[in-house]
Amino acid sequence: MRRVLIVLWMVLCSATSAVAQVSIGIGLPHVSIGINLPLYPDLVPVPGYPVYYAPHLEANYFFYDGLYWVYEGDRWYASSWYNGPWRIVGPEVVPVFVLRIPVSYYRRPPAYFRGWRPDAPPRWGEHWGRDWEQRRTGWDRWNRSSVPRHAPLPVYQRQYSGERYPHVEQQHALRSEHYRYQPRNTVARQHYREQAAPSARPPARAAPREQRAPMSQGQEPRPQGRAAAQEPLRSQGQGQEKGRGKDEERGRERNR
Repeated sequence: MRRVLIVLWMVLCSATSAVAQVSIGIGLPHVSIGINLPLYPDLVPVPGYPVYYAPHLEANYFFYDGLYWVYEGDRWYASSWYNGPWRIVGPEVVPVFVLRIPVSYYRRPPAYFRGWRPDAPPRWGEHWGRDWEQRRTGWDRWNRSSVPRHAPLPVYQRQYSGERYPHVEQQHALRSEHYRYQPRNTVARQHYREQAAPSARPPARAAPREQRAPMSQGQEPRPQGRAAAQEPLRSQGQGQEKGRGKDEERGRERNR
C-alpha cells in the first residue's frame, strides 16, 4: 500500500510540473500568448549563435539581443520580460540570427519542419514564399567566425514571479534600473523605445471658471444670466409705478 501511494504521488507531481511549465494561447493586441512560467526559465546558449534557448520548456522560446522571442502559431513574438506581454513581429523584420536558429532547438516545432535538417535553419523562404525571400536575401548566409557576442541575460527578473511579476507600467522602470544593455537590432531598439513611451493620457483640463469683478463695500452682487437680462425690466416697471403715484397725488390736490 505504501508503495502504491508513493507511485501515485510521483505521477501527480510530474503531471503538475508539466502543466506549470508553459501553456500556449493567443491574445491581442498587447499580445498575451499564454506563456505562464512559474519561475524565470533556464536559458542555455545555442553553440555558434548569439542566441539562448530554453531546453526545459515545451515551447519555441529564445533570448536574443535583449529580448525574449517565441515562435508559436506561425508567428514570432517578442518581449523584454520573460512572461510578456508580447508583441507580434512580422516575418519581414525578424532579426536574422533569430531566423538562423537551427531546427533542433525548436522544442515545439510545427508540422512543416518535418524532414528539414536539424542542424540547419528552418526553410523560411520555402514557407513564407518568394516575396519574403526576395526581401530577406542573404539571411541564411553569414560569416560564422564573426558572430556577435551574446547579450547578457536579464537575471534580475528572477526575483519577480507569481504575484510579484510587474505590470507593464513597472517593467520599463525596473529594466532601466537593473539592465544597462543597449540592443543592436532595430526591432529590439524600437521595442525598448515603445515601452519607454508614456502610456497614460494627460488629465483633462477643467472648464475655466467665470471671473467676476470684485465688489466694493456695501455693493450688492450683480445678477447673472437671465436675472441680469430681467433686471432693466424690473427697474423700468418700478419707475413707471412711482410716476403714476405722483400724478394721482397732484390730481387730488387740485380737487381740494
